[in-house]
Amino acid sequence: MDSVFVWWIGEGEEDRELMEHVRRELARVFASPVFLWEDPERPSHAFDAKRKQWQTAPILKWLVERGPDGGKVLGVTDRDLFIPILTYVFGEAQLNGRAAVVSLARLVDDVTDRGRWLLFERSAKEAVHEVGHAFGLLHCHVEGCVMGRSPAVREVDEKSRDLCDDCRGVLDAPPDEGSRS
Repeated sequence: MDSVFVWWIGEGEEDRELMEHVRRELARVFASPVFLWEDPERPSHAFDAKRKQWQTAPILKWLVERGPDGGKVLGVTDRDLFIPILTYVFGEAQLNGRAAVVSLARLVDDVTDRGRWLLFERSAKEAVHEVGHAFGLLHCHVEGCVMGRSPAVREVDEKSRDLCDDCRGVLDAPPDEGSRS
């Protein structure tokens, strides 16, 4: 399985403990090498002044162009994200592609210890969800699967951090004979 690079692309200060938590969860779920990537560049061109949010499509393109060579790249930001047809998203990924992005902006509950723990858990779930899309997984209807849809933070909290057996089977299946080169 491809390596995954996790890159802080937010405007605020990077929470290294949170980033390490996300890195460990991705490595656990995907049994892949996962590395923290550092670069001072940020996708400032993705800001939409009218909406006062960041559009995901230009961020994904930018991550592919600016990120490390090879593997998947997950951008983690503190900025509020959107796609044109939705008010906000927690993240987005290129299905079977290289790039994914996750926002912490709407995952933050409060600044208490419990709120910090919730942020860590939610961030890990959304990171696994979006990287799962980059590895080719679709939304899942099995209750509790991390690949389930999350239109609100309540649904993020209700999911586990793991893939269901069906999604694990898709991820672990050998490529179709017809798709081999």
